[in-house]
Amino acid sequence: MGFYSVLTMAQRWISERVERGETVIDATAGGGVDTLMLAELVGPKGCVLAFDIQQEALDKTARRLAAFDEQHKLAQVRLIKDSHANMAGYAASPVAAIMFNLGYFPGGDESIITEPTSTLQALQQGLQLLRAGGIMTCTLYPGHAGGDVEAQVVEQWASSLPHELAHCVLYRQPQRPNAPYLIAIERKGNAAAV
Repeated sequence: MGFYSVLTMAQRWISERVERGETVIDATAGGGVDTLMLAELVGPKGCVLAFDIQQEALDKTARRLAAFDEQHKLAQVRLIKDSHANMAGYAASPVAAIMFNLGYFPGGDESIITEPTSTLQALQQGLQLLRAGGIMTCTLYPGHAGGDVEAQVVEQWASSLPHELAHCVLYRQPQRPNAPYLIAIERKGNAAAV
């Protein structure tokens, strides 16, 4: 048995910390894989906000949700065509979890990528929105143009967070420097976000 993929590990960590009925955010909807997982996880009394700047991604997410077996009860999902950097304008505390899957929309225009500036804004807002014990996961892709810079910026930001505010972990294959990797941030107690 091998290690879990970074995407599977992100979903596991989220699943361990989120309760049914809570509010969660998919900061980068893409094809809707994480949106669907979050909608199943929080159930019909929960809420999922899913952001993407590309209508094509939101349409694919909507199709994925609509095709899901109707016997399962999903959360209310709000698909938002806007940057994740504006999430605070749509969400209110407390948020249980926020998932970021950075890079580009697979199958879409690969020149449209997440950018370090908007990603940092979103991470900072997300940290303020998280409830105590809430988690943000950020899957990083250093192997594509621009992804290496974004990964470095996100890693530096996470490593600079005060220990009293959050626990941060890194899940990575060190012998494959261009492979995707995961950073997770768990909000501690009642510490005020910076």
